Amino acid sequence: MKRTITTFLLCCPLALAGVDGLVTNTTSGKPAAGVTVTLFQTSQQGPQFLNSIKTDAQGKFLFTEDVAPGRGGGPLLLQAVYGGVQYNKMLPPGSPLTAVVIPVFESTSTPGEARIDQHMILLEPGANGILTVSESYVFRNEGKTTWNNPTAGTLQFALPAGAQGKVEVNALAPGGLPLRKAPDPGPKPNTFKLDFPIKPGESRVDLQWSMPFQTPGVFDDQILSKGGQTRMIAPVGVEFKGDGLKNLGQEPRTKATIWGVDGPAIHFTVEGTGALADSATASGGEGRGEGGSGQPALTMNLPRLYGLTLGSSELWSTVLAVKWVLLSVLSMLTLSFVLLYRKSVPADQKEAAVEAAAVKKASKNARGRS
Repeated sequence: MKRTITTFLLCCPLALAGVDGLVTNTTSGKPAAGVTVTLFQTSQQGPQFLNSIKTDAQGKFLFTEDVAPGRGGGPLLLQAVYGGVQYNKMLPPGSPLTAVVIPVFESTSTPGEARIDQHMILLEPGANGILTVSESYVFRNEGKTTWNNPTAGTLQFALPAGAQGKVEVNALAPGGLPLRKAPDPGPKPNTFKLDFPIKPGESRVDLQWSMPFQTPGVFDDQILSKGGQTRMIAPVGVEFKGDGLKNLGQEPRTKATIWGVDGPAIHFTVEGTGALADSATASGGEGRGEGGSGQPALTMNLPRLYGLTLGSSELWSTVLAVKWVLLSVLSMLTLSFVLLYRKSVPADQKEAAVEAAAVKKASKNARGRS
């Protein structure tokens, strides 16, 4: 009996310790050998780097550290770097620590089956003479390769001269959360390119910028990356007039009007002022930007056009809810995603620190509004 108890006590720590798994090259269907895999443990003090190893000839990895999801305050994070692209695997509490599979893909400098599926532009001209523009590109990659082109970028875009080159860019990979990215200058003035790998699945890039603008006035833009039809969004109080605009209808809840426009050149007149808001909750406050409680009505921040990428039946309910859903998720999972600050890879510290700062800022806003 004593021998049985002793054996059990000796075996228990071993059962809890370690993480093992396999990095699979989904493009070829074969194990990925020699891939660097890094293990992090979340905690209230921030990301805790545990170890970094390489997969063996069979693509297998084994971390012998005594870890468990949730023990340090949050999930474990496994990060594999293959072909210059990061692939993350989150292990929340309750996840198995054995036979963990991290899928990676071969990279190509050409789009392959990756394409821009949807393009949305929301214009919010203000009475203060400032036009706020929120723009979203939705990429769909149905292939088995990652489109990665640091030289030319996977997205090219232009800004009017009035924006003075100031733009906030957030990118969302499949299964991830928006991360702040810095675009590079393009070949011509007021053009930009974004180095953001487009992995298999759905990715999104959100742009937000502003410029001086008096209504009525002419809005000019240039589409540099070809994709699906561009849709222009006019909130209540704002009208678009010009050739090439196709009225796609009005959304009953926000009363915003959706317009289809053919590119690459965009040129039309904007009249009035307004901001996208939930008119259903803005009782008596419509047009003043106030809700029924006298507080400012819900106006869409990043990702401002997320819901527009869904089917029409759920399109606008998601538009109005996604801000709070996203911030709630950020609040709950801050500890896990702040691990994107990668202590173990000095060459990527700057970018990872920016990512971590963006998540921290978003989670702080979520706590303040929840």
